[in-house]
Amino acid sequence: MNGQTSANYVQHHLEHLSFNLKTFTFSSEGSFWNLNLDTFSLSAILGVAFLILFCWVATTVKCDIPGKIQNFVEILVEFVDKTVKESFHGVSLLIAPLALTIFVWVFLMNFMDLLPVDLLPTLLSLFGISHFRSVPTADPNTTFGMSIAVFILIIYYNLKIKGVKGLSKEMLVAPFGPYLFPINIIFRLLEEFVRPISLSLRLFGNLFAGELIFILVALLPWWLQWTFGGVWAVFHILIIVIQAFIFMMLTIVYLSMAQETHGQEQTH
Repeated sequence: MNGQTSANYVQHHLEHLSFNLKTFTFSSEGSFWNLNLDTFSLSAILGVAFLILFCWVATTVKCDIPGKIQNFVEILVEFVDKTVKESFHGVSLLIAPLALTIFVWVFLMNFMDLLPVDLLPTLLSLFGISHFRSVPTADPNTTFGMSIAVFILIIYYNLKIKGVKGLSKEMLVAPFGPYLFPINIIFRLLEEFVRPISLSLRLFGNLFAGELIFILVALLPWWLQWTFGGVWAVFHILIIVIQAFIFMMLTIVYLSMAQETHGQEQTH
């Protein structure tokens, strides 16, 4: 801890490496104009690494004796494809690749929480970087950014399948009939806006809590860190996988619901 108090240690690990787009200066203080460089760089690196790995497996695929990496990728692709077929009530070439990307990318960002708390900050301090957070999904900017992208896709599929006329009619009529159309509109708007908020806050809350617990474990004596840290790490592996799956699953379900009319929803 290098002479830091416990409060300063925790605060230091919860501050981002930020660049202010208005003043063009580096800052660790929160601001609307701040770009969190640690979140942006790590999420980009993990996303590119995911694409390179899967592209490499696709171009070097072996039909006779596949390697361990190819087997793992094939199992993962089949799992996501089966999940999409069971949950998405429509035909789209986008949903399966989108679901696979969300699951793997969110998992990789979550997985950064299992690295030792001081590993990346200590290494980067050698290059003069004083603040660095290692878990992109513990930053609400990441989770809200992904959920807003899903929200835009929901609007797109609503308009694509139902058209402006069909969507407008559905908003006016469902669920209480045409005579209560003001209430119908309010309920529909609340329903649509709550989805991305809940989607983002669920992922952010779980990963932020996990990150904070690891920071608190790092404050313990070294002989207790391995015990409590090891137990929490094993439990947290389940959390990072489950949260990646939930984000993917809710995205599929929301996009499937966007393709259904109110009458179809009632028949399912």
